[in-house]
Amino acid sequence: MTSNPNYQEEGPVLPNIANSPSEDAALCPAPAAHSPASAQNQYQRIGGESGTSFFQTLIHLLKGNIGTGLLGLPLAVKNAGLVLGPLSLFVMGIIAVHCMNLLVRCSHHLSSKMNKPFLNYGDAVEYGMENVSWLRRHSLWGRRLVNLFLIITQLGFCCVYFVFLSDNVKQVVEAANGTTMNCNTNQTAVIVPSFDSRLYMLCFLPAFILLVFVRNLTYLAPFSFIANVTMCASLVFIYFYSFTNIKYPINLPLVGKANDYPLFFGTAIFAFEGIGVVLPLENKMQNPQSFNKVLYIGMAMVTTFYISLGTVGFICFGEGIGGSITLNLPNCWMYQIVKLLYCFGIFITFALQFYVPAEILIPLAVARVTERWNLPVDLFIRTALVIFTCLLAILIPELDLVISLVGSVSSSFLALIFPPILQVLTFHNEGLSQWSKLKNLVISMLGLVGFVAGTYVSVEQIIQRRGKHNYLSDPMIH
Repeated sequence: MTSNPNYQEEGPVLPNIANSPSEDAALCPAPAAHSPASAQNQYQRIGGESGTSFFQTLIHLLKGNIGTGLLGLPLAVKNAGLVLGPLSLFVMGIIAVHCMNLLVRCSHHLSSKMNKPFLNYGDAVEYGMENVSWLRRHSLWGRRLVNLFLIITQLGFCCVYFVFLSDNVKQVVEAANGTTMNCNTNQTAVIVPSFDSRLYMLCFLPAFILLVFVRNLTYLAPFSFIANVTMCASLVFIYFYSFTNIKYPINLPLVGKANDYPLFFGTAIFAFEGIGVVLPLENKMQNPQSFNKVLYIGMAMVTTFYISLGTVGFICFGEGIGGSITLNLPNCWMYQIVKLLYCFGIFITFALQFYVPAEILIPLAVARVTERWNLPVDLFIRTALVIFTCLLAILIPELDLVISLVGSVSSSFLALIFPPILQVLTFHNEGLSQWSKLKNLVISMLGLVGFVAGTYVSVEQIIQRRGKHNYLSDPMIH
């Protein structure tokens, strides 16, 4: 493991955290950098002949943006409304792509200016602050701030995975005795209640701890490939069921309640927070000049997936849509297997999401102890972080609210607030137009308002549901 935390980057990805260092770096190692005459030539030649092709980069970009957030979008559309939800997803997709493009442009400019072959997200923010005289002394805090939100985001994803696995496995176990072969009528003989979902989380805890003890992600490459295949196959079945079971007439609200819209924002930005895969993927391309085309094509596909599944899933299941669309699938063996396959993919993805915060925090601790204590300290921190995420999931065992809270708290900063600010810092002395400044202000304010409103409403809903749960479980009222 590298001991340099400055290589960190974010990546809320499906089975890929493509950043430096990350699962992308482990499974798809970058070739050694060359030393051509100019910084621009350096940037063009990092990928080299051994870099990724156009199609490979496109696949990695899709993997980096499609995950559990996709499965929560039908509920997000319900919160926004059948018309406002898809329109908002479309607008958010445009803004997300624009912010990704801003990050790439700023990284290009700063890498050329600093004579660096490649900058990650933290580097870009640090050097961007150095570009402003009165911020220069505090530029290191730019990198630290990015790393902080990166840690919050990635550990938040791990919390989501705990809740996702417990909810879906609990549902499969409880319906096992009544699961049928008939997927059309969804006939279920009996649902056998099992223990609380939080106990399922505790059951998964030892497995997750052992999983993150695998410090070299190369060993997980075969399992990651299998996870990719199983999750893709599961999505095909989910799409098929949703499209073939639309109920007519469609009588759903076109616009949701105003106080539910912040929950939509949190879930949507959670899904779109794939900005961390952008810089490392572009850096590893054989022809990085083609990356903009990859970005636009890939994100157009991602946005189409999001809008289609979010809309059709809501139409199919209506007001009863769950925090994950998998929870609404029928209790027949085919779709129970679909749930378990997706759970397997999420289980493997946990290690990949966990890798980034581990690589930020562990080197800082290991540097403070003697060499003989390196491994014990390493394993202790990994164990403590997994237990911490499990405890957070136990405290908030509501899948939809955990997704919305993580998206509102951290994804809004990484995906919406930081990139526009970075452009102002990078080009403030180089004739940045007033229109660009106004546009950046609007996007950052949108992210900030989403952060405040989404966080407030998510926390409020968590408290309300906890109070309702405690009330229903109180024996004195029965």
